[in-house]
Amino acid sequence: MIEAIIFDFGDVFINLNKQAIDTEFRKLGLTAWHDDLDALNKKYETGMISEIEFLEGFQKHLPNASVEEIKEAWNSILGDFPLYRLEFLQMIASKYKLFLLSNTDHTHIEKFELQEGETFARDFYSCFEKVYFSYEIGIRKPDENAFKYVINNHNLNPKKTFFIDDKKENTEVAAKLGLQVWNIQPGIEDVTQLFDKKII
Repeated sequence: MIEAIIFDFGDVFINLNKQAIDTEFRKLGLTAWHDDLDALNKKYETGMISEIEFLEGFQKHLPNASVEEIKEAWNSILGDFPLYRLEFLQMIASKYKLFLLSNTDHTHIEKFELQEGETFARDFYSCFEKVYFSYEIGIRKPDENAFKYVINNHNLNPKKTFFIDDKKENTEVAAKLGLQVWNIQPGIEDVTQLFDKKII
């Protein structure tokens, strides 16, 4: 019997446009994503550096791009958040303990709230007992401590906890910790199919 559900955010609720971010950065002169940028991103996603340090770190690789252009390109990955997904969440919020656990950064969350509007964002956040963003808690998936952080803070029973994420490495770690998981396939599956598919 499932008592709690932990959701990822990107490509579970908000659609991500990975092609757009690639296109926008190519326009600014970035030919390929590399290890330096990966390390920079991980630092930003765990709150180790500020937004300006992140953007200026990017700028070292794109000397002809302004900080504002880099920020805009970075946010181009954020697509739409269909209303029906929020309505689905609101429908199940009274039946389960719901949590959000997302690898994200201040820039993307600020953009999401601006893009969807204050009311929509507030309605979304209010569905959860607690929202956990990696940049606020200092841990990111697939580090097992990210999952333990949520489980321990709320005394959850892993066997009665369900986790949904679009990245296989994240669901694999959660499964090892005893959680039931769904590695959702964006564009093929939708979070609203949670019950139709008899997954839960």
